[in-house]
Amino acid sequence: MSMTDLNTLTIAEARDALRRGEVTSLDLTEACLAAIEGAGALGAFVHVTADLARDQARAADARIAAGDAPAMCGIPLGIKDLFCTRGVPSQAASRILQGFRPEYESTVTQNLFDAGAVMLGKLNMDEFAMGSSNETSCYGAAVNPWRRGNDATPLTPGGSSGGSASAVAADLCLAATGTDTGGSIRQPAAFAGITGIKPTYGRCSRWGIVAFASSLDQAGPMTKSVRDAAIMLGAMCGHDPKDSTSADLPVPDFEALLTGDIRGKVIGIPREYRMDGMPAEIEALWSEGAAMLRDAGAEIRDISLPHTKYALPAYYVIAPAEASSNLARYDGVRYGHRAKLAPGDGITEMYEKTRAEGFGPEVQRRVMVGTYVLSAGFYDAYYNRARRVRTLIKRDFEEVFAAGVDAILTPATPSAAFGLGEMAEADPVQMYLNDVFTVTVNLAGLPGIAVPAGLDRQGLPLGLQLIGRPWEEGDLLNTAHVLEDAAGFVAKPAKWW
Repeated sequence: MSMTDLNTLTIAEARDALRRGEVTSLDLTEACLAAIEGAGALGAFVHVTADLARDQARAADARIAAGDAPAMCGIPLGIKDLFCTRGVPSQAASRILQGFRPEYESTVTQNLFDAGAVMLGKLNMDEFAMGSSNETSCYGAAVNPWRRGNDATPLTPGGSSGGSASAVAADLCLAATGTDTGGSIRQPAAFAGITGIKPTYGRCSRWGIVAFASSLDQAGPMTKSVRDAAIMLGAMCGHDPKDSTSADLPVPDFEALLTGDIRGKVIGIPREYRMDGMPAEIEALWSEGAAMLRDAGAEIRDISLPHTKYALPAYYVIAPAEASSNLARYDGVRYGHRAKLAPGDGITEMYEKTRAEGFGPEVQRRVMVGTYVLSAGFYDAYYNRARRVRTLIKRDFEEVFAAGVDAILTPATPSAAFGLGEMAEADPVQMYLNDVFTVTVNLAGLPGIAVPAGLDRQGLPLGLQLIGRPWEEGDLLNTAHVLEDAAGFVAKPAKWW
């Protein structure tokens, strides 16, 4: 392999080449930095940290030479702009955090750096992780490296982890971090033909990740393969006393659990996910996915998750409510943007003007919805009712798992990637429907993974989702590994950028 192709490696391939001394972390890092420099049209990287990356790569090379390096040592990554990274702009793609350079490192990025990983820079995303198309970013939209045949229409890489999906699909980095509140790892992974796993709520620390909806947010890896997801997830997880919701559970060797054997496993197919108007290609892919798992020795069982139809409305009450509470801290007082004030303006005017200038329209919309559903006269009618529905959705899954189901197979998204601007201008509710297959997993706190499984007739990737039992990411990754193997998805976007 030539030095110029090193950015196309998977984590597993790079790790093995590093161990054999065929390549250095600095070589991998330079190849990625060159790819990033040539990919401005994708809008994926928004802050490049080349000097830091080279320093980390040299340190990783020394560690590998010394012979005791973990699997992620020397692997160049992109980091979503939602993760606070010490001394590096961490804006959550919002104007209100312009100029913010944290004095601390998020636990997840610290865990990755402790394992020897290299940070190439920060990745584009929807503002405060609110969006399904990466069009709400203060940096401008990220662009999907995939196109519809020979059509030059720029497509969305999905959201909110759109920059992560675009960067991994275009081989600008070997893998990336994402976060998922209602599908923000899994939907962009599906749109970009890569793998993305949202672990069980509490598996990865939320400390130092800019909060959107604290009871739903979870970080995870976005990678070129299921094996890579297993390797990187293992480095990201772990108990963190700084996060009260972090689980004090041992982190298994997820890669070692990829046996490829799923004989006797029971895979549930939920009838409620057969949506009206679902594209025939997604319906067909879903059936093929079930057949692939059956051929691998799993039992396919029809199941019911009766409260599915209430998931989107419950999510779009709970998530904005938590967002309105979390985003109250952006007031122009302590850090970030502060509006210019007129003579006679007081503290109230400062808050109002700062937020009006600093928050984009989608964030403003969600903060207003959230504040409304938490207000005195409506708290019971909206927020408390949504919380009760959330409990029922969680119970649906618990009953299915108690009846012996090991994993649940669903589509990842209701469509392939759509064009930038095709939906954003329409009705926000249309955009929210993108989360129809993914939000239940966040509401129930379960692990979910998106795996690329085929191309539609326009040559765009389509993904399938597997939902697992809580804390059984290893089992889920193994089932995903079997699906990935059977689907044999190896397509790459044709380079136009």
